[in-house]
Amino acid sequence: MEVKVLNISGKETGAKVQLPESVFGIEPNDHAIYLDVKQYLANQRQGTHKSKQRNEIAGSTRKLYKQKGTGGARAGSIKSPLFNGGGRVFGPQPRDYSFKLNKKLKSLARKSALAYKAKDNNVVVLEDFSFDTIKTKNFTSLLAALKVDTQKTLLVLPAQNNNIYLSSRNVQKTKVISAADLNTYDVLNAGVLVLTADSVKTLEEAFAK
Repeated sequence: MEVKVLNISGKETGAKVQLPESVFGIEPNDHAIYLDVKQYLANQRQGTHKSKQRNEIAGSTRKLYKQKGTGGARAGSIKSPLFNGGGRVFGPQPRDYSFKLNKKLKSLARKSALAYKAKDNNVVVLEDFSFDTIKTKNFTSLLAALKVDTQKTLLVLPAQNNNIYLSSRNVQKTKVISAADLNTYDVLNAGVLVLTADSVKTLEEAFAK
């Protein structure tokens, strides 16, 4: 698939970039995408939730009233889960939600997500650029020039660039990452995928390994 390369003013440069078929042209695998996104979201969970069981509640363990003869149900201590302020039955405990996926499956999921973006014509290719200073205005002007300022945008750079990243940090509905940090969730969560010419090459080399 061939895509025209734009400059930061949103105009065509006359150059074209061939999106590699091995990455952007595959048949997407929905199940691989599901598993990779599930793992990504699971890894975001802290798992620090905790409720107290009856043995952790501060209170007396005295039997509240005699076992028989009251006409009511028998009861133990005030820490019973049946009473207000008692322990919770089978409440949440701290745990790790992360799980393992094979590298090949994760690679397939990322390629599938990229293939969906290419299939829907939601890929924009920019010539390589940088900002001299850290200015939010520079980044908002770039999005406006590309006519993607009203959409969720993911800008993928070939490597870390602090000036671009810091310029984008206060802009809503946009995210800037390096090609090495590309993940399935971010690709699918974005409405438009913006790549630089070098990041296309970086992705092709990364998926070729």
